[in-house]
Formats: sequence, C-alpha cells, structure tokens
Amino acid sequence: MATLETTPEPRVQGQWRTVFLAVMTAAVGLMASSSPAQSAFELPPGEKITNPIVIGRGIPQKEAYEPFDPRIGRNFDLRNLWMRADLRVRPEYRNNVCFGGGIGAAGQCNAPGIAPNSLIGKANDQFVQQMTRLGIGYDLSPDVNFYLELIDSRTWGGNGTPVGAGGAGNNGDPIIHTCGSTPSQGGRPVCSLGIRAGYMLIRNFAGIQGLGLKAGRQYLVFGDQSLFGHFDWANTGFSFDGVMVQYSHSIMDTHAGWFRTAETDLLQGAALGSGNPNIGGTGQARNAAGDADLFILYNQIKAVPGFLIEPFYAYYKSNLGGGDISSQGLGTPKHGNQTRHTVGTRVAMKKGYFDASSEVVYQFGQMGDTAASASALCGDPGGEGKCLHINAWATRNWIGYTAFNLPGKPRIAFNFDYASGDGRANCTLNAAYGDCKTANTFENFFPTNHIHMGYMDVIAWKNMMSFSGNFQARLTKDDHIELWYTNIHLANARDNWYRASQGVYVFSRPDNTATHIGDEVDVVWTHFFMNGMVAFQGGYGHLFPGPYISHNLGRRDVGQDWAYVQLWINF
Repeated sequence: MATLETTPEPRVQGQWRTVFLAVMTAAVGLMASSSPAQSAFELPPGEKITNPIVIGRGIPQKEAYEPFDPRIGRNFDLRNLWMRADLRVRPEYRNNVCFGGGIGAAGQCNAPGIAPNSLIGKANDQFVQQMTRLGIGYDLSPDVNFYLELIDSRTWGGNGTPVGAGGAGNNGDPIIHTCGSTPSQGGRPVCSLGIRAGYMLIRNFAGIQGLGLKAGRQYLVFGDQSLFGHFDWANTGFSFDGVMVQYSHSIMDTHAGWFRTAETDLLQGAALGSGNPNIGGTGQARNAAGDADLFILYNQIKAVPGFLIEPFYAYYKSNLGGGDISSQGLGTPKHGNQTRHTVGTRVAMKKGYFDASSEVVYQFGQMGDTAASASALCGDPGGEGKCLHINAWATRNWIGYTAFNLPGKPRIAFNFDYASGDGRANCTLNAAYGDCKTANTFENFFPTNHIHMGYMDVIAWKNMMSFSGNFQARLTKDDHIELWYTNIHLANARDNWYRASQGVYVFSRPDNTATHIGDEVDVVWTHFFMNGMVAFQGGYGHLFPGPYISHNLGRRDVGQDWAYVQLWINF
C-alpha cells in the first residue's frame, strides 16, 4: 500500500492536521489507478507519497498508465510524426547450386575428408520472397527522436506445414498469418514479423554540441560495408542491440559503440531475470558472462579535400564455448571462445572523373578449438583455453573512371580483393588436416557481401582472392545497366571455400592444391519510375567452374546459373 511521508512542521496547525492525514492516507490506499502527478488532490507543503501502488512511467513529463480509457499524451504533436516504408517482391532461381550434386543442411556441397566427395541429390532452387518494412518516427524535439521499424520477411508458401509424419502436412500457408506451425531447429516458432530497428536518438547529448547518442536496436553501416553493413539484399538483413555514441566535427566524425550479439543469461522477451540461463552451461565462464559482445570505434577524417580517411577498431569477444559455434571448423562464422581485435583503415578518393578506394584490415587475438575434443594445446578434451593465435588480414581495392561528359555517363572500374585463410581450418573436423595450431581465417563479421565480389553471392571476404571488372551506364534517365566479371580464387588451397553468407560452400581436401574456383559473369538491368519511388530490376549470372570444384567434389565440372527479378517500392 502507498504510504504518506510527512516532513516535520510547526504544530500550529492543530488537531485538524491529524484528522486530515488519516483521511488522506486511506484515500491514497484506494487510488490504485493514479500517480502523485495525477491525484485528485494537492499534497500539503512538505509532504510526498512514497511507495505508490501503481508504477508511473519512468519518462519525464509523461502521464501514468491509465486504468481503462487512455488519454492522448500531452507531449504528442501530429506534426512531429513521420513514417517511411518499402515493400519488395523477388522471385529467384538458381540452377546447380552444388554443381550437379546435393546440398547439406548448412549449405555445404560436400563433407571434409581426404577423398573428393559430393552429397547425393541435385540442388536447384526456385522461390519467391517478400519483404515489407514500416518505419515510424516521432520527434519529441529537434534533439530527441523515437524510431520503430517493423519488418515482415516472408517466403511465399513457407508459413504452413507442407509435409508431416503420417501424412500430417496441412499446406496451411493461406490461413496462417503469424508464426509458422513448424518450429525451427532451435525450437522457436518460425515468425515472419519482427522489429528491425527500435531506438531513441538524442542529439547534442548532455548539452554538448555535436554529441549524439543512439540506444536500442539499430543498423550498423560503415565504409563500403565490407565488415559492417545493412545487408538489405537479404530478406531480413542485420541490426544490432546496443548503444552508439557519435561526435561530429567539421574535421572528423567519431562513432563509438557497444553491442551485445549473444546473451545466455535471459531469454528474449523474458519479464524478469532469474538464475536459470536460457541455454546449458557453456564455455570457460559456464554462463558467468557467457555472452558475445562487439565494440566498435570508427572514425571519418574529412580534413583532406577530395579524400575520406576512415581508421577504425573493432573488438569482438565470445565467451560461448569453443564447441558451441564450431560446426564447420575454425572458419565457422563468429566461432565460439575467441577474443578478436580488428584494426584497419579505409581511404576513399574522388577527383574529377576518377574515384578510388582502398581498405586494409588486420586481425589478431586468440581462439579455442572445441571443448569435447580439444587439442593438447587447448587443455585436452574438455578444455576451453584460447590456445590458437589469430593472425589474419584482408584488403579491398577499387579504381574507377566515370565519363560524365558522355551520354549515359558510362563508368568502368577494376577491383582486387584478398582475405587470408588457414590450411588447418578443418583440424577439428578430421584428423587428416593435422593438429590445430592457428586460426588465421579472416572473420568477415556482418557485411553486405552482395555488393562486392559478384552478384551471385558465391564467395565471402574470407580465404579468397578475386579480380573484377565492372561496367555501368544509364541508357536513359530511368534505365541503368551493369556488367560485371569476377575471377575467383582461394587464398589458401587447404582452407575452405566460403559462400557470401560466410558458411562453408565446399570443404577443401587436406591435399588440395587447386585454387581457381571459377569465373563469374553478371548482367543487371534496372528501370526506375514514379520519380524513383518504384524500381523494377532483373539480373542474371553464370559461374564458369574452375579446376577447384571438380578436384574437391569428385565430379565433372558443371556451371551454375542464377536469375531473379524484383519489384521494389519505397516512400
């Protein structure tokens, strides 16, 4: 029950004071639907209500929760409300996903081992995906913004249960509009609707001009999106839970942020904390800080005319067990039980008709192998030591020329990409690969790989080397065409081929010497209409296989075809 706290005052108010306090105390106990700010009476001077029954909103100048009939907030002004939205429908087709063989559950085309092999089956994909986003923003003031973005990621026909044991499939997609009836492998319902972003943005934070703070679920987009991007080509894309601080100056912008990418102490949406973790004890911490965190410091130096210089640092620490995220060897994306430091610089230049960019990244730190079958280096079976040294690096380079003075403004560009690998990356999967000693496969983190290294998304920025040539032109003011050729190799022949989503595409043999994966050719045409609010795009790509594919899959070379069309509206 709420109580009334009284500050001692002179006793000149007499006996009526005692009676009044008794009546008011009883009244406060009955007013379970009111906060002190909305009480039907005014407190006498020197008195305050403590321990109120109803918990008021912990936001300055906001009213308490209403018991039944909500009232419009007195801070709300329709003129400060804004929204944005987009909707995309994309049919996509891919033939010979695994070059004549079958595909595994994790997207791999074979199994690790000495002998060349491929999986049984024939992987051809054809599906239609739809993405719908609705963003709602409200400016409380010029310096305070609230933003919520809903996203629905849907695969047409994928929301029912097409098949089931004993003929129990229901083909129920037309009648299911929320979560799918079939749980995912992790046991959670397959839901299409979610929150892509939800944050508060405060400009000129604490009265400091140029200092901003963004707290909540948000996008991370830096540089060429080689390491941190929105990945909006995917039907869901990336977003992160955390806090970002930005300081903007005429000479340099600085971003510093902390983001939690994995949590083992409390389930998503749990009402209250408890002593039970949401997964079994993992890692050396045994759930005492068994989480994964990402820290970023990203700078943009604008003081040099025509140049943008971006030095950055990222710290990634995973206290999850070495065996928890390790199913594809040491090159498993965001492998468990690791501490990884990333330092790099990107320099972009634009002078006249020429543009260029160069990015160099170095990674160092320590990683464990697996717990159940840990090497002697990591403390033998059951060990969780960070025993493997990380020494990885990558570079991305573009140079282009745009003829602005010619019709169609044609542009030609050339590219070289490289990211290191490790010949012992499969040491935890098969003894034929030798003992674990290092973890030098470059970590691609959370990129938008679709805009780099060819549109077919067959390669990640890890254990790779590629050369590209790109041509673009505007045939009319509303039509854009692009031709792209990419020559793709492995950096280390005994490390794996990783697809753009960063998982293993093909496991390399321990005696593999072939590095030429193949040659990719893409053509994409885009037509804009309705003043650019609607775009229709069609694309086709073909991968001509190199000797690496037949050498590791043990079958005759078969090329891969990929095509799509998409209609995208945004406002």
